[in-house]
Amino acid sequence: MNDRAEAWLRRGTSHWRDWPAGQLLGWKRQRGSRISVVIPARDEEATVGDVVGALRDDLVIEVPLIDELVVMDSDSADATAQVAERAGAQVYRCRDVAPDLGAHPGKGEALWKSLLVTTGDILVFVDADLTLWGSHFVTGLLGPMLCPSAEQVQLVKACYDRAVGDTPDGGTVGGGRVTELVARPLLNLWWPELAGVAQPLSGEWAARRSLLEELPLPVGYGVEIAVLIDTASRHGIDAISQVDLGERGHSHQADADLAVMAAEIMLVTERRRVGAWEASFTGHPELVQFTRAEGELRPRHRAVPHAERPPVSSLLAGTGLTQAELAGRDG
Repeated sequence: MNDRAEAWLRRGTSHWRDWPAGQLLGWKRQRGSRISVVIPARDEEATVGDVVGALRDDLVIEVPLIDELVVMDSDSADATAQVAERAGAQVYRCRDVAPDLGAHPGKGEALWKSLLVTTGDILVFVDADLTLWGSHFVTGLLGPMLCPSAEQVQLVKACYDRAVGDTPDGGTVGGGRVTELVARPLLNLWWPELAGVAQPLSGEWAARRSLLEELPLPVGYGVEIAVLIDTASRHGIDAISQVDLGERGHSHQADADLAVMAAEIMLVTERRRVGAWEASFTGHPELVQFTRAEGELRPRHRAVPHAERPPVSSLLAGTGLTQAELAGRDG
C-alpha cells in the first residue's frame, strides 16, 4: 500500500461503536438533516422483512434517526414488495418511477431512481439479503456524516468481516470473489490512493444527496465502485470515510452470475480510466460462458449491463421539472 493510501486508512477509518445512536440524533437535529435509508431488492422476500423491521423498530421508533425507510423493488417475481410494506417500508416499484425515462434491470437503476422518490439530504443504502447484521450498520455509516467535523465527508463505505466460515482465500476478512479477483486489483493498479478501501463493492454505504445528484450511475452492480472512483476524482480521497461494522452475512451468488458482475465492473472502471466509453466499447457487450447439455459443450451468451444513468441534477435542469414531477410524470 502506498503512503497516501496508508495515511488515509489511519485517519479515515472508524468503528461503529464510535457512533452511538443518541449522539447521532443530537447532531442530526443540530444540523437539521433528513435521512433516507434505501434498500434495493429483487426477489428477497425471505430476508427483506427482517431488515426493514429491525431498522423500523430501532431507528424509526426507538431512536428517530431515519426519516424515510424505502424499499426499491426491482422487478421481483416473489412477495418482496408485500413483505417489505408489511414490515414498515415505503415501497416503490422501480419501473413505476419516472416511467417515461424507461427502465433497466439492476441495482444501480434502483439506487438512481431512489433519488427521485426520497427527500433526505443524506442517503444510506443497505442490501436486502442480509442474514448477519444489525441496525448499527446504519448508525455506523451515519457517524462520519453527522459529526461536527463532517463537512468534507461526502461518501462513507462499510468495511467488515464476511461470515463465510473457513475459506481457501484466508477466512472471513476477504472481500469476496469479485472484490479480491477484480475490484481490488483494478483499484490498486489504476487508483492506488484507494487501496485502503477494504470493501469497495460493499452494498452498505452512505452519501450526501448533493454528491449523488452530480454523478452518473451505472444501472447494475458497477454502481458502488463507480461512485467510489468518481467521488475520489471529483473531491479527493479525504471526502471518503470508512466504518468497521464488524461481521456481515448475506446470500451468495453462483460463480457464473459473479462473472457477469465482474465483467460489468471491468467496463465501469475502464470507462473511468480512459475517460472515453465510445472509444473503448461498441455495441452491446456480452460474456460467453459454457454449459454442457446432452454431453455437448454449448455456449451461453450473457449480456453485460453497460448503461449509465445521467446525473439527476442535469436531468432536472434539462427538463425544468421538480424532483417529484420527474418521478411521477407518465409522458
